[in-house]
Parts: sequence; structure tokens; C-alpha cells
Amino acid sequence: MSVAAGDPLAAIAARATADKKHIVLSEGDDPRVQDAARIAVERGLAEVTILGPTEVQVAISPGVQVLNPENSPHHDAFVARLMELRGHKGMTEARATEAMRDPLVFAAMMVREGLADGTIGGCVRTTSDVVRAALQVIGKAPGAPLVSSFFLMALPPEHPAGPRGMVFSDCGLVIDPSAEELAGIAQQAAASAEALLDTEAKVAMLSFSTMGSAKHGAVNKVTEALTLAREAAPELAIDGELQFDAAFVPSVAARKAEGSAVAGVANVFVFPNLDAGNIGYKIAQRIGGATAIGPVLQGLAKPANDLSRGATAQDIVDIIAVTAVQAQAPD
Repeated sequence: MSVAAGDPLAAIAARATADKKHIVLSEGDDPRVQDAARIAVERGLAEVTILGPTEVQVAISPGVQVLNPENSPHHDAFVARLMELRGHKGMTEARATEAMRDPLVFAAMMVREGLADGTIGGCVRTTSDVVRAALQVIGKAPGAPLVSSFFLMALPPEHPAGPRGMVFSDCGLVIDPSAEELAGIAQQAAASAEALLDTEAKVAMLSFSTMGSAKHGAVNKVTEALTLAREAAPELAIDGELQFDAAFVPSVAARKAEGSAVAGVANVFVFPNLDAGNIGYKIAQRIGGATAIGPVLQGLAKPANDLSRGATAQDIVDIIAVTAVQAQAPD
């Protein structure tokens, strides 16, 4: 059954359970992380390692592995590897040794070296910290135009549109993308939606204008991005520029964007800048009742994901499942 026909988070959890991956959580001192690790292991979503002092083990399930970067047997090898990776940037042994005390960097190195399949941080540290560690250690995927982010949005069963899953991008990372970057974000978000939601991506390039209803340089950026995305991925179902109601509501789409194959049925919503994206996902979450999972990073060589500092233990459980499914994709 397609995920779009039922609860998207339940379907993602089922896929995670069917092909269990190893996820490392870098902020093991936080009680939310400890609770999430225990729940994820009990539900069989992943093998989980948390980074922190060994005594943390008392607070959580015996099935959760605890690793202290300060005395890990991998420490020396990781220091040498970081010097190799970052030597061209002036990385010395002293600096690499200090960097390996940072759980974000240590977790990223575990993923790079194949000791874990994905990593999650950010309920304590900032997005910039999480992304910096991921970029410096894991790096971009070959051919990726940029690293961007998305939120997986899941509507509640009682929502008039039903329990559908959607991707909102970019809501957490790229502040003011150029037309070229926006086109890249659209393609990355479409691929992420198809990987996680098991359905064809239908991408709406959002604006305050629909199909030429307003004239402005900001609108021109969106239409240029649409052109570039279509040239790069002619098979992609993508349209714009569209206001959100025209992209989401079939009756509005019929009036504002007649004949569009995307308007009214979009499941990927590409915002023109971070202001719009960040505000938009939080309105959908706090007023609309949607579950928001992320920021999930896209464009990295291996999965490394961020959390809101307001994340609950359940939010972390959900992104563990998402990260595990990302890790199932072939290299």
C-alpha cells in the first residue's frame, strides 16, 4: 500500500523495523534523547548508540549502547582520520584531538567510517553546529548541488485532507537561495519525498503569486527556478509559481491554476526563502496540528539530521525512523 493512503509516520516506522539500521545520537546527556533511544530500541526501529558518560546507561534500556568519546577505543583512529580529511584546512593533531571531544564530530565520524548508518543531533546544539560537523566530516553527496533541508509534515487523521504526508523545503538551512539553488532544492526535496513517502513527488514552487497574478523580482526568481528544475529533470511533476492555497486545495487550484497537474495535489512545497519556509512549517505545526519531523538534511553523502531545540522525545523517535529509512537507500 502506498504511504500516501495511510499514516505516513507509521509506514516509515514499519520500513525502519523491516531493515534495521544503526543510528547514533550525539546528545546523550539530554533526558529527551535518553527516552527516545529507549523507545526506538523497544519498538525495533533501529540499533541505537548514544554518546555520553557511561553512567547514562542506568537511565535507559540495556538495549541502548552508550559510548563515551573521551575514552572510546576509536578515538586515536578518528583523530588520524580527521587530520587526513582536514589537513588541507590546517588541521593539526592538537586541533583534531580537541575536535573529537565534540560529540557531533565524533558521531559524524562514526557514520563516515561505517560504524553507524546515520546520526542525529540538535535538540541542544544549534543547526549551524550540526550542519558544520556533517559537512566537514561526512561531506556532500557526489553530484549534489548543495546541502539543504526539509521537514516531513504529517497531517493528523482528523484533518479534512486526511492523514497525508508532505515535504516542506527549505525550512531550516538555506536562507535566501538563488534561482539555481532553489531549483536544486526542488529536485532534492522531490527525491526525499519519493524515498520517504513511497509516492510520486508533485512539486509546487511557492510564491505570493499564482501563474503571473503578481509581478515582482521575487516572483521572477521562483519562475526562473522552475525553468531550471524542468530543464534538469524533465520527468519531474513540478509547477509554479503557486500560492499555497492553489497548491494544496483542489477547488482553489481549479480557479487559480486550471490545467496544472500539480496545483491542488502537491505533496512537495518549495518555499522561496527561509523566512517563508520556517514560518510556514511552524504555522502548519502549531495551528494546523501537523506533526513536523526535522530539519532533515538532504545532499549529504550519508544521513546526518538536525532537531529543533524544542523537540520532544517522540519527535526524536520519529526522526530516528526517518534517518533509518534514509540509510536504507543504496550508496
